[in-house]
Amino acid sequence: MASYIRRRKFLATLLGGAAVAWPLAARGQERERLRRIGVLLPAVPDDPVWQARLGALLQGLAVLDWSIGRNVQVDARWAITDAAEIRRHVAELVALAPDVILAHGTTTLGPLRQVSRTVPTVFTGVADAVGSGFVDSLARPGGNATGFIAYEWSISGKWLELLKEIAPGVTRAVVLRDSELGSGASQFAVIQAVAPSLRLEVNPVNVGGTAEIERAVAAFARAPNGGLIATGGGRVRFHRDLIVKLAARHKLPAVYYDRVFVDSGGLISYGPDYVDQFRRAAGYVDRVLKGEKPADLPVQAPTKYELVVNLKTGKALGLDIPTSILARADEVIE
Repeated sequence: MASYIRRRKFLATLLGGAAVAWPLAARGQERERLRRIGVLLPAVPDDPVWQARLGALLQGLAVLDWSIGRNVQVDARWAITDAAEIRRHVAELVALAPDVILAHGTTTLGPLRQVSRTVPTVFTGVADAVGSGFVDSLARPGGNATGFIAYEWSISGKWLELLKEIAPGVTRAVVLRDSELGSGASQFAVIQAVAPSLRLEVNPVNVGGTAEIERAVAAFARAPNGGLIATGGGRVRFHRDLIVKLAARHKLPAVYYDRVFVDSGGLISYGPDYVDQFRRAAGYVDRVLKGEKPADLPVQAPTKYELVVNLKTGKALGLDIPTSILARADEVIE
């Protein structure tokens, strides 16, 4: 417990945006050239999910002999879905003249590239890096950015298959998508293509404000045999607590793209292990700091996916979770 508290205190220092020392350089040790890493994350500083992801990045850097306070400084900025706030944080980071910036997701990478196309950038969790114009191709990114995509489009069909497997009585599904991202439409297109084979009707809902989401889900839930799918996107992620609450209120079995929803009480998720992706991103940050160009580093796909099930939520919905799902699950929350 004591070590956990110390870890939380350390991350809290960084989450406030200040440079930290981990481990601190020994007194009297000759100071190396101090490199600067900017980090731009679409979350609030006290979110334990993002603390774990940032922690994985820092641990990966430490393994590669980057010691905060000795040879590297980290400047973290936290921005949610407010466009003006994101632009402000982007401007602050670029003004610090970092050697490399790590940005997560399209909602942060897009504004970053509008401000600077010269600062070397490593991204994580971007759904459509080529379609969004962030890179020329996955194999040869070109420009100043490379990193790790969130997933391939085919995963969207698996979400619908999981919904039918975990709740066979479902005949309709509301699909929440981020309307400001092209990936939202692409994910729904795959879901729509798979739906006839599962005898499911799918209804897209563009995620905007809180009231809009509440009205749309309540209207959908008036008819029986419904389910819910939350696709990937910054706005969907930002409203995760609301979406989980609405699914519970309206008794909708739901499948999510990220385990953070299940950690918050959602039913089931299937998606990339983002902690692993942040750990792998440390390797690309290291290579950029040592002189390699993002243009020469191929964009990588996730290597680890995780299926997470919340049994307590299943019981509340009156579902008997199939053994076929429990046997495949990477984690079962009881």
